[in-house]
Formats: sequence, structure tokens, C-alpha cells
Amino acid sequence: MVAVLPQATAEFVRPTRERRRPATKREQRQASLARLSESALELFVAQGYRQTPVEQIAHAVGLTKGAVFFYFGSKAGLLGHLLDGVEAAVVDGLEENLAAAGTDARDQLVAFIHSQARLGVEHWREVLLLILMSLEFAGRGELGDRIGAIYRRLYDHVEAIIARGRAQGTFRDDCGGREQAAVVMAGHDGIFLEWHRRKQELQGRELVRALRRTMQAGLLKEEAR
Repeated sequence: MVAVLPQATAEFVRPTRERRRPATKREQRQASLARLSESALELFVAQGYRQTPVEQIAHAVGLTKGAVFFYFGSKAGLLGHLLDGVEAAVVDGLEENLAAAGTDARDQLVAFIHSQARLGVEHWREVLLLILMSLEFAGRGELGDRIGAIYRRLYDHVEAIIARGRAQGTFRDDCGGREQAAVVMAGHDGIFLEWHRRKQELQGRELVRALRRTMQAGLLKEEAR
């Protein structure tokens, strides 16, 4: 089994793009949606949902709070819109990578880890939003259910990888499969939080390498490594 680590260049920093002035009403609407979404994403990650007023989201991009209600209906609607993007980036992208990895559970495990590494480069704020909002809305209302559904999709994929590996005889079976999946997901969330806290100290590429080796050592039978 050969796996190539993704290049964690620029250490999770997005390139800046020169913006042109929107020409049509449709373009103006799409630009306002994008600006409000980007502002909310940054502020929700930095301050939390409840600590971020609608006025601050709008004023950060030169709009009024009325624009938030016009485009999203409510602050909760804005977060719901962000979660749609989170699900597409985090789960839909993972499913594509798993499908490309084939049927060997060892390859699928590596594909899962590398998928998270790519998210760390391309969508790190989205992943942090999912993690932080899961704590803020744990078991609470529609948003809590929405976040739980996204995590459920992730759990299902990880549990399926582990069940396949145990059936193929390459994964350890001396503890519960669901508990093994929980440990993998704890590593998934924890690695992003640790990077967020210590990104000035840690190297993204080495962090991914350590995660891969740690998970493989914990899940694979010795003769399957």
C-alpha cells in the first residue's frame, strides 16, 4: 500500500484574489451573499455564534444588518447556509476520495486521513466551524440536529471502513468497532483544534504524517502494517 501525503503548503493560508466590481444585480446579489458568508464564517470561528451580533457580521463587509435578514432570513439561516457549504466540503469530498481508494480498508483509511489534510489546506475554517458549532449547539434545536446529521454521515463512513477492515482481517478486533470509530473521529476533530491552537509551532505535513502513523498503529494488525 503506497500513499502520498498532500503538500500542506502555505500552512493553511488562502491566496488573496483581486475583486472586480459586480456589474449586474445578479452579480451584486452573489457578491453580497459571498461577503456576508465569509464574514460570518470568520467571526463565528473566532468568537462563537452567540457572541457574534448580526450587526458585526454586516458592518465588517460594509453592509447593514438588514442585508443579513434579506438574504438569509435570520442569523440562524446564515449559519444554516454555512453548514450547507461545510457538508459539501467535508463529507461530499470525503465520499469522492473513498470511492477512488478502492475496496481495501487500509487504503480507505489513508484516503480518509489525506482527505482531512486537504481540508486543512483548503477549508480549515469550515472544519473548525463544524467542530465549534457542534459544541455550542450540542443537542439543541434544528441547528443542533443539522450539525449532528453531518457528523452522522462522517461516523457512518468511518464505521464502515473499520467494519470492512475487520472483515478483511487487517484491522484489530480486540475492542469495539464503534469505539474504534469514535477514537478516529476524536483524532479528526482534535487534530484541527490542535493546529488552530499551535499553528505557529507545528508543521502541517509532519502533523498529517504523525496522524496517519498513529491511526495505522492503533487500528491495523501488526502483520497488516
